[in-house]
Parts: sequence; structure tokens; C-alpha cells
Amino acid sequence: MEELEQGLLMQPWAWLQLAENSLLAKAYITKQGYALLVSDLQQVWHEQVDTSVVSQRAKELNKRLTAPPAAFLCHLDDLLRPLLKDTACPGKATFSCDRVAEALILRVRSELSGLPFYWNFHCILASPSLVSQHLIRPLMGMSLALQCQVRDLATLLRMKDLEIQDYQESGATLSRGERTFFEELGREWYRQSKSLSKGGDSFALGRCFPEGGCWVLTRTGD
Repeated sequence: MEELEQGLLMQPWAWLQLAENSLLAKAYITKQGYALLVSDLQQVWHEQVDTSVVSQRAKELNKRLTAPPAAFLCHLDDLLRPLLKDTACPGKATFSCDRVAEALILRVRSELSGLPFYWNFHCILASPSLVSQHLIRPLMGMSLALQCQVRDLATLLRMKDLEIQDYQESGATLSRGERTFFEELGREWYRQSKSLSKGGDSFALGRCFPEGGCWVLTRTGD
């Protein structure tokens, strides 16, 4: 089961487009079982099963089908993989979901060897540690990386400020093309800083504007 846990951790989140709504999901399926995470951005559900559970559930839902658990798992992988990659084949399978108390049931209808195939993923609420591992920690890491990018942009812009100031103090003047370039540079930095960060860094929500030919950084509210 450790292989399933590690494999699921390496999978990216993807939108699972259903008729009722859209969910975020990630799945990892092997011949030994599968692990599935589903979220509506308010709650997170999880299911992890081995071949014994797959075999028992397959018998309950598909009495006319007889196959080893690996065959059912391979078929589920064939159905889920293109759907999570946004390349689903119309008509190959039908997905729907129901919420029962705190659980979420993801239902699948398809065909296997010319016979109807049914499957229900029984997902329960994920533990706080699982939510932290798959959602909170990656998002915090991404946020910190973006803040570092904002700081790097601010540092580069301050260095450019000094270069322009030295250039002007030497008696030179900016040509129209140079002025246009630096004005556009400032606007681009402002757009990126707004999109990369919502605060936390002293320059993340700052603005820049030309003042006497030199770019000045100010914090929001200054």
C-alpha cells in the first residue's frame, strides 16, 4: 500500500468534469490496487483499496463478469486516465457522483468485453494529514516560490533604477525608445507582482511609475 501512497503523491491534480459539477481529482492505479483523491475545494475525499476489495466489489456490481482483479484495475485506469488528462472519449464511460452523509460515491458505467461494467468509488473524508500532504504543503511551497520571484523582480528593478539614475546624472538623456522600453518594463513588473502575490512581501503589491526619468517603487498605500 505504500507504493499507492507514494504514487498518488506524485500525481498532479486535474479537473474531473461531471454533468452535476466539476471536481478536482488525482488517482494512481496499479495491478495491486488504487488510490483516489477527490475535492470540491471545500472538502477532500479519499479511497485506497487493494485487490481483495476490488475482487469483492466487482462481484457485487458485475455478476456477469468474471476476471482477475488486475483486469478490472487496468480497465479503471483506461477509463480514468484520459478523463483526468482532459482527453475523454465520448461514450466510452459515464461518470456521476452522489454524496451520502460525509462520503462521496463516484459511479462509473462502461463496457468490458462487450458486457456492461459498473464501478463505485466509495470515498470517505480524507484525514487532515492527507489534506496537508496533497494540498496545503504544495500550495504553501508554490506561494513561497512565487514570493521569491517577486523579490527577484524587485531587486532587478532597483538595480535598473540605479543604472538609469547614474545615466542621467552623467548628463545623458533617455531617447523616446529607451523611455518607452522602461515604462513598459515597469508596467510589466507591476502586472506580474499583482498576479504572483497577494501580500506578505513589502514590494508584492507595490506600484512603480516614472518620476524624473527614474523608476520609483512604493508600497500600496504610500
